[in-house]
Order: sequence, then structure tokens, then C-alpha cells
Amino acid sequence: MTSSPQETALDPAVKAAVLSEALPYIRKFHGKTIVIKYGGNAMTDARLQAAFAHDVVLLKLIGMNPVVVHGGGPQIDEALKKLGKKGEFIQGMRVTDAETMAVVAWVLGGEVQQDIVGLINAAGGQAVGLTGRDGGLIRARRLRMQDINDPTKFYDVGQVGEIESIDPSLVRALQEDAFIPVISPIGFGAENESYNINADLVAGKLAEVLKAEKLILLTNTPGVLDKSGKLVSGLSAKRIDEMFADGTISGGMLPKISSALEAARGGVKAVHIIDGRVPHCLLLEILTSQGVGTMIRSH
Repeated sequence: MTSSPQETALDPAVKAAVLSEALPYIRKFHGKTIVIKYGGNAMTDARLQAAFAHDVVLLKLIGMNPVVVHGGGPQIDEALKKLGKKGEFIQGMRVTDAETMAVVAWVLGGEVQQDIVGLINAAGGQAVGLTGRDGGLIRARRLRMQDINDPTKFYDVGQVGEIESIDPSLVRALQEDAFIPVISPIGFGAENESYNINADLVAGKLAEVLKAEKLILLTNTPGVLDKSGKLVSGLSAKRIDEMFADGTISGGMLPKISSALEAARGGVKAVHIIDGRVPHCLLLEILTSQGVGTMIRSH
């Protein structure tokens, strides 16, 4: 068996020590559900893709229950570009007309999802791809987006959905049968219409419903940064409100932080926003005392 340069550089005694130090975390989180929002550079860099897939398989093999919810913004933008369309966002949400919804459905529910399933399976896992339609997983309705500064103003963002309910039965059945669910954030409405739902929101709500031990959101930053660009390792609800108000948290980070806070308030024991550009960031966050991002607290 060949070894990578990283593996050969590590002394066997050091490897043994690292594994030994991970034991308390393995024991603590054995049998627990870990919901992971997978997006950003971690999805588009081949080395990070491989590291992510190996991390997810390892978590499953040592007795945890990882559930992956993925995004795919860059891939959607690329597909739209080929059609001569440009992505438009309001308060971090993609404006989704009928044509854009069709692109979102085949990019997320097809190409991106199956790439992730393939990566995990190649790493030795058993991944199964789902959209919100499978097993009636995600029921949704059209989102009425309120302006964050003017509560009387609402935006029409098209076929963007807000979650009405999540039925986790199929996800739980897959977990119990040793499979790793990979979920595309596409919901369905009362008239069988499709909805594009922000992946951070789906991950947060799913973590609540599954009573997950952890919700981990991968980003393209070291975590949540203050105005000076310094990492904030811990955030309370009060501090989040202040950072919303002064504009420190804006754009695509808005739905991410909102879903993280709601999940924490909904009973998820730990919510982490971590740097997906760090190889094996999942293992660093879950199996070591170091951590690589920001932890959200509900109070």
C-alpha cells in the first residue's frame, strides 16, 4: 500500500498518540447524529473533496451518523452562465425564476449530488442521494422575504422556498441501515411545485428535527469575523443581533448565522461554522480540542 507524503512524514508513535487522544470524542459522540452543510471551496477543490469524503466515511465507521446537506452555488452560476443568465441575490438568497429553478434542480439534484455520493462511495462509504421530494422529506411554501431594515417591505425572489415541515423517516431508516444520506436542498409544495431552499436553512432545520448532536457549516472563511477581520470563536444570540444591526454579518453569511442560531435554540447541542478550506476540518472540529471556527450559542 502506498502512502501520501503527509502520511510518511508522520512518525508511527505520533499517529498512535493522535488516535489515543481522539478516543474521548469518539466515545462521547458514538451513535450521535452530525449534520454537515457541505459547500464553498471544499466542494470545488479536488484535494479538499477527497479529504471531506474520507472524513465523513471515518465518522460513520467509528459509530457516528453523518448526514450531508450540500450547496452548489458556483456550479449553478456556471450552468446559468452557459444559458446567458446571471445569478441575482437579495439578502443572500438566490432569486429563482422558473428557468433558474430548472437549472437548480438538475445541477443540485443531479450533477452535484451524484458527485458527492460518488466521492463518499469511492472512499469506502455507502452514500445515498436524496432531494426533498424523496420520502416527502422537505415540504415547502413560497418565501416572502422581508427587508432586514424595513419590516414593511417584502421581496419577490421567485421559486425560493421556506420550510413548512421535514419528515426525517427516510433519513433515519438510511442511518440505521449504515448508509450516509446526501441531501439536495430542493423542497416541494402543495401543488407539486419545486422550491430552491437555502442549504444552510435546510441543514439547520434538519439538525433540529433529527435532534443532532452537532450542526457543522463549512464556509470559505475561518469562521465568523469581526469588523477588524479577527475570528470570533464564540457567539451568543445577543452578539449576533449586534453584528446583524451594525452590518458586520451580511450577504451570504446572513442565512448561515440565522439557521445556526435557530438550530441552537431548537436543541442542537453544538453549532459550528468552520473553515472548509482546511484539509480534514471535520476531524479537527469533532475529534480534537482545537476546533477550527466559530461556535454558536443560543444564549
